[in-house]
Amino acid sequence: MSPKSGKEGGGTSQGGKAWGGRFSQATDPTVERFSASIHFDKILASHDIRGSKAQARMLGRTGLISDAEAQELVAGLDQIAAEIADGSFPFDPALEDIHMNIETRLRTHLGPVAGKLHTGRSRNDQVATDLALFLRDIGLSTQRGLLELRGVLLERAKENVDTVLPGYTHLQRAQPVRLAHHWLAHIEVLGRDADRFRDARARVTRCPLGAGAMAGSTLPLLREETAAELGFEAPTRNSMDTVASRDLALEYMAAAAISMVHLSRLAEELVIWSSSEFGFVELADAYSTGSSLMPQKKNPDVPEIVRGKSGRVIGNLVTLLTVLKGLPLTYNRDLQEDKEPLFDTVDTLRDCLEVMAGAVATLDVKRERMAAAASDPMLLATDLAEFLVRKGVPFRDAHEVVGSIVGHVTRNRLNLRSLTKADMQSFHEAFDSGADELLDLERSLESRTLMGGTARVRVEAAIAEIESELAAERTELEALQAAAEATGGASPVPAS
Repeated sequence: MSPKSGKEGGGTSQGGKAWGGRFSQATDPTVERFSASIHFDKILASHDIRGSKAQARMLGRTGLISDAEAQELVAGLDQIAAEIADGSFPFDPALEDIHMNIETRLRTHLGPVAGKLHTGRSRNDQVATDLALFLRDIGLSTQRGLLELRGVLLERAKENVDTVLPGYTHLQRAQPVRLAHHWLAHIEVLGRDADRFRDARARVTRCPLGAGAMAGSTLPLLREETAAELGFEAPTRNSMDTVASRDLALEYMAAAAISMVHLSRLAEELVIWSSSEFGFVELADAYSTGSSLMPQKKNPDVPEIVRGKSGRVIGNLVTLLTVLKGLPLTYNRDLQEDKEPLFDTVDTLRDCLEVMAGAVATLDVKRERMAAAASDPMLLATDLAEFLVRKGVPFRDAHEVVGSIVGHVTRNRLNLRSLTKADMQSFHEAFDSGADELLDLERSLESRTLMGGTARVRVEAAIAEIESELAAERTELEALQAAAEATGGASPVPAS
């Protein structure tokens, strides 16, 4: 027989007898299959056990159960944690979710005393606590993944300060840049992503445990003590909000969707750059695949899959937003639909960060091909306009003059460098040299000394600054990891 629960603290014992006697019929098997969540929410097992141990100790301190019973419950929960760790735990889909699976197993081990664990607790605040613990732990894990990818990009930047390629706008060659400067641009983006996860984690500071089904409890629960034991700053302030809200999950998923868009853009560049038309990079064999028909092919499957999975993570965010948008306070069973998109987002982002770090670390940069593309004198057309500006010509006039020069060489299939001093002065008398003297790639790069520019001095300074920032961030994450472990958290989160 199956549980009859609907989350709000209800359920049945094994055998189908309803706790509290409200129901006289067993759940229909189709409803049992429809409502079961154990196949995905078992990822919360360690978090559920942590919350339940804090609950047991707190109940012992209040006198609602004896100290001996509290110790017995904690020992039983430790035994279940060991069973889950070694793979011997008997997950039962008929018990609906991870919470009922653990509680039923505890009853098997301890007998009736297991029924005291749920004193003053609803599955509503239990689930909210598990989710908060999970989000706090996984936020750290995601920050570490972003840190590792940025570290890889930084190393590639340090290797490629002297590698020059065209920068692009509208996928058209625009101006020359250092490859290091290009890699650093992605580090900036991913750094803001890390900031978003850090910021989101700063809101997972209040403990839901003790909020009950939706109105708290008449029992003398010690919410401040369970909050402190679980590493939270304080209990949540409003019991109705506690069990009704999922914005903490939304915030993680929104940050993840933004990160996946950024990973997709980096992946797109690897796809384009590894094509024969560009030939700027070659992905390592370990991050490529062949064709089932064409033996000459080497396909950039890894970045292509990352690019595709961005849509999946965006869709997960839209799913949860849509689930939440029409729900009244407080708990509604629709909220069960928060976990699959959240867990899938966590897994997908983790995997994409890992494979992109590997792909970038091992790719071969084709410096000669990049240099050849960057040698196109048209990339320095803006420099000609700025030369005129320094001679006192208004920029709009200078822009029109250089546009005329570009049109002339394009129509006549000339090389811009071939224009003599006389040719240049036919367009504007302020030109005092031929194009070949005016157009110098290294001078162009080195003249961009403004903050954020691609001059060597700026790129090397940015590398040093980012290296220092990543080291500080690594130290911060190690400290947070140690603090989390002190309260039993931040253990590796397995794939769901």
